[in-house]
Amino acid sequence: MHLAELNISKWKIPATSQAARGFVDYVSRVNGVAERSEGFVWRLLDEQRDETGRNAICPDSDTVMTMSVWETPGHLEEFVWKTVHKRIYDGKDQWFEQMESHHVVFWWVDEGHTPSLFEAKERLDHLDANGDSDFAFGWSHLSDQKFGAEKRFG
Repeated sequence: MHLAELNISKWKIPATSQAARGFVDYVSRVNGVAERSEGFVWRLLDEQRDETGRNAICPDSDTVMTMSVWETPGHLEEFVWKTVHKRIYDGKDQWFEQMESHHVVFWWVDEGHTPSLFEAKERLDHLDANGDSDFAFGWSHLSDQKFGAEKRFG
């Protein structure tokens, strides 16, 4: 089994503003690092949004989303906390709103399976409605965490 993840953020400033450049200017670099990282399997490409930036998960164009698949939770943690991604994560409060619902969800997928936006939305909705389960969960539900991510995501 591989680990799928969905992460959603909603802009609190205009994405085209000078203040947003600290995030926007790094998106391609962070995506490139992810794709070259050990354990990376797949990520949703930006082309899967319509011309307004909307898709099944993010109906508002002021929302940013990533969805990816990793061989193990450890591989994802390595990318999130030990690459340039960490610097972007540390600046998230400058750019993105605090969301009331879950904004990160994980679930297991069979090796070779590419998750759909419908599947990701179903998992996120399930996590919001029911909390952690084997169907959809947050960092704290993973049993083999290496870096104590449950403390970062509460």
